[in-house]
This record gives sequence, C-alpha cells and structure tokens, in this order.
Amino acid sequence: MTTNKTSGHLIGYKRVSTSAQDAQLQADALTEAGCSKVFEDKASGKDANRAGLMAALDYMRDGDTLCVWRLDRLGRSTKDVLTIAEDLHQRGISLRILTGTLAGSYSPKGEGKFFFTMMVAFAELERDVIVERTRAGLAAAKAQGRVGGRPKAMTDDMLAAAKARKAAGESYGSIAKALGVGQATVYRALTAE
Repeated sequence: MTTNKTSGHLIGYKRVSTSAQDAQLQADALTEAGCSKVFEDKASGKDANRAGLMAALDYMRDGDTLCVWRLDRLGRSTKDVLTIAEDLHQRGISLRILTGTLAGSYSPKGEGKFFFTMMVAFAELERDVIVERTRAGLAAAKAQGRVGGRPKAMTDDMLAAAKARKAAGESYGSIAKALGVGQATVYRALTAE
C-alpha cells in the first residue's frame, strides 16, 4: 500500500510539545530522509494554531510530500490528524512517515490512495458518531426537562418590569441600565412580545 515515488519536494515537519524538549532526533531523521526544507513547532499537538505546521501546509504544492518522524507529530487527536490527511489528499500532497506502525510513503494517487481513503472514511465516521452522540444527549436532556443553550439574560420578573417601565415611557437605555442588562437585550425582549 505504500509507494516510494515523489514527484515534488520533500518537506519535513518536526514538533516537540515543550521548549524544554529537543527535536534533534527528528531533525536528523528528516535530514537523512532528504528533506529540502524543514518546519518546526514547539507546541502541544492539541494546539490548533501551530505556526510551523501552518507554514509547511501553506508552502507545499501538488506533488510535494510532507515528511514526519512519526504520525503523532502531526497531532495528538485522531480528528486533527484526519483533518490534515484529508487536506493533503485533496491538494495532491503525499505523506511520508519515517517510523512507527504506519511508517511508509502514502500518495493520494495509485496504491497510497487507499491510506488517504481510509483516513477520510475514519474522519467521516468520527463526525457521524459525534453528531449521533450529540443528538442522543440533547434528546435525553430534553426528556429530563433540561434545555441546552445559553441561559436567558432576562428572567420573567425582569421582563415584566421592563414592560412596565416601557409603558411608563422610559427609553430602552434607561431600562437596560436599571435592570443591569444590555440595551439590545431589552429591545429584543420587548419587541419579541
């Protein structure tokens, strides 16, 4: 299921979780693999705003290959890794993993397409499971009389007071100030009635 042919550039990405950790092992492996450029992050794999990864993804073009020491260097969560793999596949970028269970080169074309197809399938399955669990949780909460969402900014008593003040000719701003809520909240509550 792996193919070792790459038509573009081999771009490396290394990541350690903290600045106290050393990425030299990864750097040596990426250099030995022949990476023409290496991007680095010193951040948790859970961090969605990894500047080095974003720069690497932005730099690569169709036919290039992203090279990582281990698959977990791309991200800590399955969802994150699947999202990146799906993006690589759609852009025609291969993925090369140097060590670990999934070590090998995977191309979005030919034999390696199976790897990307499976990664995308797992992503879709994970999304479907999350949606189903969310719906089941909301239904269970509703059956118990709980309603999700943000609590109302104005209670029924506050609404009654706002109506009385408005009927007396007060402005939305003065009503809001007296009740300790925003003017837009008072306006929405009174115009919804």
